[in-house]
Amino acid sequence: MRPYDPTLDALVEEQRQVIAALPPGPPPPPPAAALLPGVDQALPGRPDLKVRILRPETVRGVMLHVHGGGFTVGSPAMADGGNSRLARAAGIAVVSVDYRLAPAHTHPAAVDDCEAAALWLLAESRALFGTDRVLIGGDSAGATLSALTLLRLRDRHDAARRVRAAHLVVGNYDFSMTPSQRQSTDALFLSPARLRDTRRAAFPGLDGEQLRDASISPLYADLRGLPPAIFSVGTQDSLLDDTLFMAARWRAAGNVTELEVYPEATHLFMTQPTRMAAEALRRAAAFIDHHLG
Repeated sequence: MRPYDPTLDALVEEQRQVIAALPPGPPPPPPAAALLPGVDQALPGRPDLKVRILRPETVRGVMLHVHGGGFTVGSPAMADGGNSRLARAAGIAVVSVDYRLAPAHTHPAAVDDCEAAALWLLAESRALFGTDRVLIGGDSAGATLSALTLLRLRDRHDAARRVRAAHLVVGNYDFSMTPSQRQSTDALFLSPARLRDTRRAAFPGLDGEQLRDASISPLYADLRGLPPAIFSVGTQDSLLDDTLFMAARWRAAGNVTELEVYPEATHLFMTQPTRMAAEALRRAAAFIDHHLG
C-alpha cells in the first residue's frame, strides 16, 4: 500500500482555485465531444435491468461500472464523462448497470441487480468485447455495491477470481458509521443529513449492529480470495475512514491492495476539472493496465 505521497501537495493550490471558481453542486458535464457514444441495452430475460455500454477504439478489457448516488438517485449516463476518460486511458470498455433505486427498491435489490449484471458480463464478455478480462468498479455507493457484488461472486458462484481487478472510489463500507462519518459537517458534500437519509432509504428500520451485517457493510465481511483493488479517497471526504479501514482489511486478507489518498480532495474530486483528478485517473488507469496483463 502506497504511503502518503508528498508530490501531490504541488497540486493542492490549483485544486483550491478550481473548486472556488466552480458553481455550487456537481461539476458541469464535459463537452459532448469528450464523451464516447453510449449504447443502452437490457439483459437477456431481464427487460427491467439495463446496462449502458461505452466502447473505445481499443478494448483490452471490460469493466462493470456501478454508479453512485447514495442508493437513491443517479443513472449510468451521469457517469459518461468519467467513464469515457477511464475507457480511453485504460483501453477498456465500460458497462454501467442501471440498478434499482431506493426507497422504491430497498436492500438487497441493488446488489441483486449488480450480481445479475456481473454474471452476464462474465459469461458474455468474450462474445461481446473479444476479451474475458473483466474488471469491476464504482464510486461512492457504486464502490460499496462493487464490493458487495464481489463477495456474492465469491460466495455464491466461486467466480470472484475471474475478475481481474477492482477500482473502488470513496465507498461507504460501514453503514453503522466510521469516525470520519460521525465527524462529518454540513459543509461537506456527504453531510450528516445526507448520510442519515441514505441509511434510512436503503436500509429502512435497521440501525446499529444490524447495519454491521456483512451483506450490508462489507467492512465486516471475510475479505479473503478477492481480486486486486485500488482504493481512492480524499482527505476532505466524510468516507475517508471507510476507505482507509477497507484497504487495510483487504490487504490483511491477503489481497493485492493499492491505497491512494489525495490531499484536500472532496467526495466529488475525481469528477472535477483539476490536475489532482487527472492524476487520480492516471494512477487508476495504470493499476488497471498492470492487472489486465
